[in-house]
Amino acid sequence: MTLEFFLTALVIVASPGTGAIYTVAAGLSAGPRASLLAAFGCTLGIVPHMLAAISGLAALLHTSATAFQILKVLGVAYLLYMAWTMSHARGMPSLNDKAGGRSAGQVIVSAILVNLLNPKLSIFFFAFLPQFVSVNEAAPVYRMTELSLVFMALTFVVFAAYGAFAAALRRHVLSSASVQTWMRRGFAAAFAALAAQLALTQK
Repeated sequence: MTLEFFLTALVIVASPGTGAIYTVAAGLSAGPRASLLAAFGCTLGIVPHMLAAISGLAALLHTSATAFQILKVLGVAYLLYMAWTMSHARGMPSLNDKAGGRSAGQVIVSAILVNLLNPKLSIFFFAFLPQFVSVNEAAPVYRMTELSLVFMALTFVVFAAYGAFAAALRRHVLSSASVQTWMRRGFAAAFAALAAQLALTQK
């Protein structure tokens, strides 16, 4: 693994996106355990895109307008659902570190879907990974797998840090009803904006 890949991947992972926003929301609304589960789920959501890029399936999304549009529509619909859920939430959970009444599995599945239903990730892996694999590489699949695992590890660490920071602010958020309301509206608007951005994305 080159330093260039590590730094580039770190910048990409640290840039706010759907996974980071979901993890922060989990930390603020349900505490450190939920944020860690969300970070884990978002990391798992990368696996299908990684496998698609390594196997060449991402090329289908890159060349097939229909396949890309189907996945994009599903992603937009899910982000809008997340926005609707945030905006219609009533109240906030107590300080008991439970995921707002949701099971660990539900938090993880939601996090997986946030990244899974994003065709931009497949296109990103398809375009990004090969740049760091030499044409003379003896085992290119192994090399791409290695780089992908590093990317996933960075994703988990950075998202977990975001979530931990959000969880640390949770008590201050829960102490004010007005802050809770604006927080829900803010996250709803963020998911809606990401849905609009994804809807306008071209291959």
